[in-house]
Amino acid sequence: MAAVSLTPRALYEEVAELLRQRIFSRELAPGSWIDELKLAEEYGISRTPLREALKVLATEGLVTMKVRRGAYVTEVSERDLADVYHLLALLESDAAGVVAAQATEEQLRELQGLHAQLEAATGDREQFFAINERFHMRLLEIANNRWRDQMVADLRKVMKLNRHNSLLKSGRIGESLAEHRAIMDALARHDSPGAMQTMQTHFKSGLEAAI
Repeated sequence: MAAVSLTPRALYEEVAELLRQRIFSRELAPGSWIDELKLAEEYGISRTPLREALKVLATEGLVTMKVRRGAYVTEVSERDLADVYHLLALLESDAAGVVAAQATEEQLRELQGLHAQLEAATGDREQFFAINERFHMRLLEIANNRWRDQMVADLRKVMKLNRHNSLLKSGRIGESLAEHRAIMDALARHDSPGAMQTMQTHFKSGLEAAI
């Protein structure tokens, strides 16, 4: 296989992103062993930047390093998911409360536009997931707390390890959309407590679908 062309940025960062996308797409499945030698040959690199990339992914929770056995794609337990969803509910409901109180009309229209795209994507699970994530990340950007953003970004990487399961539940896309409508309604009314509560409900339902 021809070597993948890598950009000039730090080599291990580029390798980490390539592996991250392969994990999210299930090309590297949860629980699978990561063949360092094969990947180094595929990417046309030494094992040093590959190992540095694996350390990055281990810090993010996507890879588990096992003594004398190497690196494995992390398998997320029900307890892991419960912990991740609990923290996301706290962080993102707080952000929703801030947005309801402080967002400009232009910012709310932007969120409404993303919601409209979500409404139109119900027939495509992958597209629905991608737009859903853009909505949540944009809401966080509007709330404007970089420390919260960083924590949520890391938690969402772990959540993605189980994302397909959460959306495969019968009727879950419709439920998620209804929850988003409730969030948008609270935001439009500048109802901070309501926005926080509807976001909490959204993550509670998401967890129930994921486990």
